[in-house]
Amino acid sequence: MSQVETVPQAPRLRGAPGFLGSEIRLTFRRWRTVAMLAVLAAVPVLVGVAVRIQTSDGGAAGGPAFLSQITNNGLFLVFASLAAVLPFFLPMTVGVVAGDSVAGEAGSGTLRYLLVAPAGRTRLLAVKFAATVVFCFAATAVVLLAALVTGVLLFPVGDVTLLSGTTVPFAEGLLRALAVAAAVALSLVGFAALGLFVSTLTGSGIAAMATTVGLLMTVQILGTVPQLSSVHPYLFPHHWLSFADLLRDPVYWDGLLRNFGLQAVYAVVFGSAAWARFTTRDITA
Repeated sequence: MSQVETVPQAPRLRGAPGFLGSEIRLTFRRWRTVAMLAVLAAVPVLVGVAVRIQTSDGGAAGGPAFLSQITNNGLFLVFASLAAVLPFFLPMTVGVVAGDSVAGEAGSGTLRYLLVAPAGRTRLLAVKFAATVVFCFAATAVVLLAALVTGVLLFPVGDVTLLSGTTVPFAEGLLRALAVAAAVALSLVGFAALGLFVSTLTGSGIAAMATTVGLLMTVQILGTVPQLSSVHPYLFPHHWLSFADLLRDPVYWDGLLRNFGLQAVYAVVFGSAAWARFTTRDITA
């Protein structure tokens, strides 16, 4: 009796919306993703508890921006937490997801089965990038929700005094917190495109993730070197903290628009580079 050879079954290809939904579910089902989101959620809790303990002993909540205002209004824990995770922890999680997006499929041997449909490479790359952008918003939302719940439980809430000195109702302050979270998520789009490009250069997910995170650290270091001040405005993290301008009355749009424009340039440049690399790449495994 002849033996039947088994081969890996190609994934069922769907339309673009179904394909994107499947990719998003796959991203958030990974234990690595769940663990990173849990760490992000823990940061606001730890910051809130630390401030609560310090102030209960009669100390003053000094320190980084927004931290001293948490005891007066728990909503400021949202802003303090986003300011704390944005320089490294939040983009690091995005770098891991973006770096693994294509390289992880290549390393596991499933990439060629995803490319059986005509024009599959362009669609697959677009879906991978879209799923990474969704993760940017989801990760930011996790920090927002964790900080908001912790702030409400541990500190008083009420009217919000903005950085310009204007006092607004809590409802408007909450809307501004949502706008801040959206601005933070959009700030990560350029870095997500950079990670996607790196992911198309190798067949090792670990190598792509390490390289993407390494680039993040390198650029952050370059941003602190005074001798490179002329280059700083062109580095993707340079305007990340411009979200604070949403807490002024009126809102200062210059820094925000420069930030969004810079992220768009990075997304176009590295997205195009990723497409050029991926559409000409020899997929043999």
